[in-house]
Amino acid sequence: MLTDRAKEIVNGAEKKMQDALNFLEEDLKTYRVGKANPAVFNGLTVDYYGSPTPVHQVASIAAPDAKTLTLQPWEKSMIAKIEKAIMDANLGFTPQNNGEIIRCTVPALTEERRKELIKKAKAAGENGKVAVRNVRREAFDLLKKAQKNEGMSEDTEKEAEDEVQKLTDKKVKAVDDIISAKEKEIMTV
Repeated sequence: MLTDRAKEIVNGAEKKMQDALNFLEEDLKTYRVGKANPAVFNGLTVDYYGSPTPVHQVASIAAPDAKTLTLQPWEKSMIAKIEKAIMDANLGFTPQNNGEIIRCTVPALTEERRKELIKKAKAAGENGKVAVRNVRREAFDLLKKAQKNEGMSEDTEKEAEDEVQKLTDKKVKAVDDIISAKEKEIMTV
């Protein structure tokens, strides 16, 4: 039976591991995989009256169809700045505007680009696994300290370590599943 302190450490580790998975999923959403996804603009900032501002705070972003993204700035004066930011970010789009809306046509991915994206996704997956394992190590350290300084029994420590290890295995498998799903998505033409 785990003590309250052991449960607290295990639950904290689970939350941190889930945060690492969530970060990985959000990161993978920004990969351009041949179909229009407004998330590709998540990291894009534009100069808004002297301060760098995320583009989604100065324009509405939509995907009217699978091959087109549109950005409609709330101020017409922002059109040129947003176009420049898209070009500078090297997202692979050539923005075109009609004076009110910026359109970006999403080009089909080349085989070479697909392989690059898969390599990038696998690296992100490895980073996710490293983050999960670092959380496991932190939890083990906390459990050892609790056993040494707070009077936690060795049996409770071992039981809690087993729980943390099971969580780690589960989250590492989840990372593998996320990456293989992304690979499949990237390779789908």
